[in-house]
Order: sequence, then structure tokens, then C-alpha cells
Amino acid sequence: MRREFDLLIIGAGPAGMAAAMAASSSGKRIALLDDNPATGGQIWRAGAKAPVYPAAEKLRAELDAANNIELFTGTRVIAQTASHELLLENALHSWRIGYGQLIFCTGAREVLLPFPGWTLPGVTGAGGLQALIKGGMPLRHQRVVIAGSGPLLLASAASAKSAGAQVLHIAEQASSAALAAFAMHLPRWPSKLLQAVQLFDRRYHGNSQVVEALGDGRLEAVRIRQGNRLREIPCERLACGFGLRANTELAQTLGCSIGQQAIEVDDLQRTTLPDHFAAGECTGIGGNELAQVEGAIAGFAAIGEQAKAQALFAKRQHWQAFADLLKKHFSLNPTLKQLPAADTLLCRCEDVPYGAVAGHADWRQAKLSSRCGMGACQGRVCATAAEFLLGWPTPSLRAPFVPARVASLLPAAALPSAAQPAVE
Repeated sequence: MRREFDLLIIGAGPAGMAAAMAASSSGKRIALLDDNPATGGQIWRAGAKAPVYPAAEKLRAELDAANNIELFTGTRVIAQTASHELLLENALHSWRIGYGQLIFCTGAREVLLPFPGWTLPGVTGAGGLQALIKGGMPLRHQRVVIAGSGPLLLASAASAKSAGAQVLHIAEQASSAALAAFAMHLPRWPSKLLQAVQLFDRRYHGNSQVVEALGDGRLEAVRIRQGNRLREIPCERLACGFGLRANTELAQTLGCSIGQQAIEVDDLQRTTLPDHFAAGECTGIGGNELAQVEGAIAGFAAIGEQAKAQALFAKRQHWQAFADLLKKHFSLNPTLKQLPAADTLLCRCEDVPYGAVAGHADWRQAKLSSRCGMGACQGRVCATAAEFLLGWPTPSLRAPFVPARVASLLPAAALPSAAQPAVE
């Protein structure tokens, strides 16, 4: 089966939803797809215990009312079958989708750095803990430690406390001086200042890093370095997140240029590949406000409404300045590269220790030698960690881009296309 659309938007988070609505006035046939079961992305994730986000509900209502937007949730891109054509798969079937223009709104993923004990049950990502809570995971009376870097730590702590958990320590790797400098600039963004005040927790400590997760078969305690002091904190859960990494691999594989770990775009959110745009976290980490503005600019630009796009430039610049502030004050300390020991697992999917990878010259050699990155996540966790730890660029994708059913791949393999997926 093949479907044809004028505009395809990949990712239904804040950027994708805003892009779809901006483009909807054109009357063009628009497809909006996401691999999650509902719109909203990670920040507006729906779930049994998820809070109500007014901005998200407004966009959802507008999407429902737009009769030229078709929504495909629980849907993943698994291969490129031809120019301006992709192979998609959901839980029921697969199909090809052709498009005239495409907007990447592929978001970002958490950076998870390995340290001794990080694979113990009870250890998750900071954003991962939020997602579990929104999905209804019980946390009442559990002791929680949160560690890593960035504002997500405080947001994760607030979610844990709202679920009845006892947050014992929030370890922020950035220095106290960097945190103070960041706070001094917040009045320029009143909504962010209010959010910071609301999320503040006296257990939040700068210059504090996770060292080791301890336990026999399950997490029992966490060892934290705070300045020059080591602390051991008994707990049932540890949530770690060392910032976000833009999801650029699909755009890179299709031919877009990547720079500074983000999809390169011009002032109208156009990529270096004709008819392809990008918006949101995949063009640089900046938060949902910036993502919405970029999405709207990309949507207007895609339908030729350049004046409407340009009218949003000042707003984008305002939120881009906040993104630059985040990047400056929450950059990762190089000492974090010393977190993993030689026997610490880097690739959880294939049980490959850090020592088996670190001695190689690049990601390709490490992968061929150790099977690192060849498991279910296809290197999205370990390759991102290796990018920071070893300075290796994350690799582009090979089809199938994600694990897929053989039945989905066989018809595509028979297509007379240079871009046909390799079935291995």
C-alpha cells in the first residue's frame, strides 16, 4: 500500500504539532506521524498520571478540527524506499508514504552516561522516570536520588514528589557558580523564572556527581561525590540524565547536513536538502517554547507563507537566547569521562564493557569487534555515550532504521531503488 501527501511531518511533539497547524491553512494534504501512542512528544507525554498541559490541549483540539491533517501515531520510519518516499510500520501493517515536502521534528533523547551499577534494576533516566510516572508507575514512599545535569533534574524531582516519593538528593554536575550565573539571567524570561521558583528544591546541589549505584540484584544505595566529599545514600530508585542529544540520524541518512550535533537549517528552518525542513530539538536543544516557534516557522515556510514565518523571527530569537544560556551553563564537565570503569557496561543490549570499546579508533571498528550498538536500540544509547566519552560522532542509520518485522521489509527489498533497505 502507498499513500501520498503534500507535506509529511515526522514527530508530533510541540514542534510537529505547531508545524502542522501553521501549514493547515493551505489546504494541503498533511501527514503527522509519531512513534508514541499519542501526540505531545516526551514533554507533553500523555498517560494515566500525566498532568494536563494547556498548550498541548489547545494544539490537540486544533489538530482534531483540521480536516486536511491525518495523524499516524504508533508509527515508525523503517526505511527510505525512494526519493521523497519512506517505508512506515505500525502495530498492524506497513506501507509506503510519498511526500512533496518533509519537516523533521524528531526531537531529542536523553544522554545516559555509564557508571558502575547503572544497569541495576531501579536505575532509569531522569526523563525516563517522568515517563514511567506519567504512565502510572507507583512510587509512593520510595526513596529517590536524581543525578546528572540540566533543568530536567528538577522537573523529574517534582514529578517524583507528586507521585508520593521521597527525593533525598538532586546531584547537578554543573558548578555552583554556573548555577548562580544562570539564575541571574532568568528574569529576562519571566515564565522560566517562575518555573524555577516553583521547582526549587533544597536538596538540589551543584558540583555533585553520581559515582556508583550499589546493590545485589537491585539498587540499594547510590554513591555521590559532592565537591571533595563522598556520600552513600540508601534508596530504591536512581534517575540519571546528562542533558539531551538531538535526534539527527534520520535527517543525516536522508542527506541533510549536520553541524554541532544538530540538523543545520537556515532562517526559514530549511535544511540543506531541498524540500526538507527541520524544527524543534533536532535543530538544537532549546525547550518546548522554542520548538513551537520553530515548528510554526517551518510550517509557514513549507506552504510559501514567508511573511508569516518572518513575523516569528523575533520570538524565535528570544527563546534561542534562553537555549544558548542553557548550553553555556550546563555544559558537561570533562571529569564525567572518568565515570565508567573498564568492566562497566557501555552497550546494555549486547553486554559490551567500556574497556572493550575504548581501545578502538572509531565507532565502526568498535562495532565490528564487539557488536557494540547492534542490539535493539541500534546504538542510540551507547553511541551517544561514546560521542561524549570518546569523541566519536554518532553514526548514520542503515535500513531498517529501527527493529522491524520481516514482512514489512520484504516488499521494500523488491523495489527497484538505490535506497532499498538491506535485509540482513
